[in-house]
Amino acid sequence: MKAERVQRLLYASAFVRAMAISTAGVTLGGFLGRLGAGGLELGIVVSAGLAGSAAAAILATLLADRIGRQRFLMLISLLGIAGTAAFALASSPVALAIAAFVGMVNGMGKDRGAALILEQAVLPGIAPVTERTQVIARYTMMLDLGHALGALAAGAPALLARTTTLTGAAPHRATLLACAACGLAAIAIYRRVGRALDVDAAPRAALTPRSRAIVVRISSLFAIDSLAGGFLTTAMLSFFFFQRFGVSEAVIAALFFGARLLNAVSHLGAAWLARRIGLVNTMVFTHIPSSVLLVTVAFAPSFAVAAVLFLIREGLADMDVPTRQSYVLAVVEPSERTVVSGITTLVRVAAWAVAPGFAGLIMTGDTMFLPLVIGAGMKIGYDLLLWRAFRGLKPPEERA
Repeated sequence: MKAERVQRLLYASAFVRAMAISTAGVTLGGFLGRLGAGGLELGIVVSAGLAGSAAAAILATLLADRIGRQRFLMLISLLGIAGTAAFALASSPVALAIAAFVGMVNGMGKDRGAALILEQAVLPGIAPVTERTQVIARYTMMLDLGHALGALAAGAPALLARTTTLTGAAPHRATLLACAACGLAAIAIYRRVGRALDVDAAPRAALTPRSRAIVVRISSLFAIDSLAGGFLTTAMLSFFFFQRFGVSEAVIAALFFGARLLNAVSHLGAAWLARRIGLVNTMVFTHIPSSVLLVTVAFAPSFAVAAVLFLIREGLADMDVPTRQSYVLAVVEPSERTVVSGITTLVRVAAWAVAPGFAGLIMTGDTMFLPLVIGAGMKIGYDLLLWRAFRGLKPPEERA
């Protein structure tokens, strides 16, 4: 199968999976609320789903190349279908938690799981060196478009409640079953791609000392960036806009839909810029202005001003995503890509999960703005450290 065909199939897989994850993540809270769950039950179920995602990511990192990426991706897709369907039909907290773990039900609403790790490892091997960043940028754009459309699709329970005879939690159950069914599309795509998924796979890969040193340094920096991101989650920013300016949930939803669209478009701009100034420079010198803009959002005098500043910020904030992924996978050996993709993703997810609790403690009354300022400051520090540590380590296309 031609490389371009494989790329398009993986773009489709990313879009469908991201849409289902985003829809389920937004729907989850309302579903549990309809079942009468309290904050403790909600936390347990969300944690169980994230634990399942983390477990699958660890297995993908350690075993997928050994047993075959296609076989592994189809297996976790089947588990996702079964677990999400069971979650949609469950009612008791214990059953919901078990189903969430098996189905890897993602309460974050963003794709950070095993399939992402493996697909990212495949893409550099099916693209010319000079097109690697562009291919990854298109892939991450499809992820963000899926997240945006999934957020809109999360309004399906309300629509079903108005237009059908479904009541109570039934509209949410139907929506979650539809999310589970999306896994069938993923399986069909992986069957079509076939052995092309195993490009550059190394059943017994071990990092060379050089790669190990790179991964340790860059993962440490990624942990700082993700820790900062934990102060700036969608939930925290939504809460800030709601409390600070008193706008409705519908307005906030529209704002974040626009933000996700800008995130998606910015990935293509990042690839264009990286060809001209380099991957590390693009990562750093688009990220710093986005953090400065976030500080201005914290002190904006009105919602209109804050919204404009926030949208401009979102047009820059994710330009480091495809360039970061492209850079990391370019400076290690092809046979190490699955392991490196897995390690860096797991580090980011783990660090991302630490900060929200601290952000919530300080996000009260007159200190509502503090998480935005702290998160932005940490991100600027990360950018400066990254530029200092890696500006001299060039990917292959920049060495020439």
